[in-house]
Amino acid sequence: MSSDTPPAPETPETPQAPQAPQAPPVSEAIQCRPLEVVVGDRGIERAIKHLKRKMASEGILRELKRRRHYMKPSVKRRKKQSEAARRRRKRQRTDAV
Repeated sequence: MSSDTPPAPETPETPQAPQAPQAPPVSEAIQCRPLEVVVGDRGIERAIKHLKRKMASEGILRELKRRRHYMKPSVKRRKKQSEAARRRRKRQRTDAV
């Protein structure tokens, strides 16, 4: 029997495995550096106070509070807008004085 169509090539079809998302380049990744506080002659109480001050200045405490509960994207968007409005009003007050 002769057929007008050529035989199909013998290439097995292998499904492509889904690729894992690639990590962002090092420059875009979050850089974490440890906070260190030296406990000197002034005692542990002073060192704890210094550590809390460093954590507040780095924004760690604010981030922890923010991540305690899940916030829906719509709520997050409204909160972001209200925070921007609050900063705008504060800036206008300081500019007027």
